[in-house]
Amino acid sequence: MNGVHDMGGMHGFGPVEAEASEPVFHAEWERRTFALVLAAGAGRWNIDQGRFAREQMPPAEYLRASYYERWLWGLERLLVETGRLTAGERDAARRARPTPAEPGDRLAHSPLAADTLRAADVPAFLQNRRAARRDAVVPPRFHAGDAVRARNLNPTGHTRLPRYCRGHVGVVDRDHGVFVFPDTHAAGLGPKPQHVYSVRFDARELWGSEAPMNDRVYVDLWDDYLDKA
Repeated sequence: MNGVHDMGGMHGFGPVEAEASEPVFHAEWERRTFALVLAAGAGRWNIDQGRFAREQMPPAEYLRASYYERWLWGLERLLVETGRLTAGERDAARRARPTPAEPGDRLAHSPLAADTLRAADVPAFLQNRRAARRDAVVPPRFHAGDAVRARNLNPTGHTRLPRYCRGHVGVVDRDHGVFVFPDTHAAGLGPKPQHVYSVRFDARELWGSEAPMNDRVYVDLWDDYLDKA
């Protein structure tokens, strides 16, 4: 979808500040939120549905939020959408801790704890998760060296087609194989397996003559995002 989350190629947000020796989690509540998302979603929603939930966060709130605050917002939305919590139960949990010491405390007093993945089941659950790559026999639409144009799509649902490359011409660099199609997967319409290609775009094709002449951008794109150029 065309949301605030799709920031690729946009100006005005300042430089990307790389944190030296950055830890996986900056606080205990982030670790807890990550675990809750995996445990609560086990067998109930897929990774693309989780991403789509976070993408629906109101823009101003999204820009203020940290990474795992967005995860927590998406989790609360999915719990209500899938009927595991009512909106009233969610709001009651928020009122129980109106100013939580940590954002992850919001779900500490919710009914969720009685219906979730147990600690002893975590290793088997993680080992049995199905990857996005599929063994389905699907003929590729393109091959390395083919010139392709990214379709100028503006979907209301989830997509992995960045706005900055829509309508632009690139060259297929390699075929990664067959994967789940995120647009249908996020909508609960099935995996629709198809090929994913690494497509090479010239920087000037994407951003005009002021971009560095020799810079290239490689974007992984599904069959349904591409047409022959």
